[in-house]
Amino acid sequence: MSSKWFTLFMAAAFALLSQPVAAQTYPTKPIKMVVGFAPGGPADVMARLVGQRMTAALGKTIVVDNRPDAGGTIAARMVSESEPDGYTLLLGNTSTLVISPLIYRSIGYDPIKGFAPIARLGTTSNILITNPRFAPNSVGELIAYAKAHPGALNYSSAGIGTPPHLIGEMFKLRTGLDITHVPYKGGGPAIAAVIAGEVQFCFENPAAALPQVKQGNVKALAVTSEERSAQLPNVPTMIESGLPDFVSVSFTGVVGPAALPAPIVSRLNTVINDALKAPELATTLENLAVEAKHETPEAFGAFLVKETARLAPVVKAAGIKGE
Repeated sequence: MSSKWFTLFMAAAFALLSQPVAAQTYPTKPIKMVVGFAPGGPADVMARLVGQRMTAALGKTIVVDNRPDAGGTIAARMVSESEPDGYTLLLGNTSTLVISPLIYRSIGYDPIKGFAPIARLGTTSNILITNPRFAPNSVGELIAYAKAHPGALNYSSAGIGTPPHLIGEMFKLRTGLDITHVPYKGGGPAIAAVIAGEVQFCFENPAAALPQVKQGNVKALAVTSEERSAQLPNVPTMIESGLPDFVSVSFTGVVGPAALPAPIVSRLNTVINDALKAPELATTLENLAVEAKHETPEAFGAFLVKETARLAPVVKAAGIKGE
């Protein structure tokens, strides 16, 4: 064996042997969890809840680093370009890892190839809500009303390219309805528009919609999860309402830079899944209407691919482009 090939062989062998060692000693310093959204929002709350448990398990502080920007894309790009050593992670979600890459022409990162999936934390369905004075009391009646009044119905969302917008466009695509999207600056204003009668309906996450449903300010016609919500057991799913396979959930999950060593990915996955099983954290997530997930990195990666394939036709059909 030539000296050149011997050197290459030894380098490769050292790399393979060093990975388990790195995993055994990891972490030796604080870990940064980058969140592309402002403090106090759903992503930030999730990062801090899970980060506290990770800190206790790993013996090193999880530092939440908020980098709010348009859809979390700058934060995601920063993490994708960071050193794959396990000390810079991203708390990603539906917007950063699926929607933004579909609607922005040049985003600076590949959501599939640019990251190492570590763990999906949880998913949240959305609720189809209408004004209490609006006649339809079911999805079927809403569809029938919209068909009888083409162009007359409007639905609100938290803004162009947000999950509620894409769900509305999916609903429009699946039913062939002539309905109009009206974007607002946030979920709160979008729901307020339904309450005020400015629009007829919207899809919104439970954290924002449930209090209004319970107070009778809006009516819930359906949920977009595969199964009924524990918080709204009497409200049917979109599937039960006559739209087969109509499932849409928003998610949060932890990813690291591509080429993150497998032993470190496995260690983090175990720690995060254990954190999600803690009774007090599980109760908190349930109160936030978040369904905790306990899956492998490979399962999370497959989910990201599936979500991208599911939403890509919706973005294309609606001609959605990032602002």
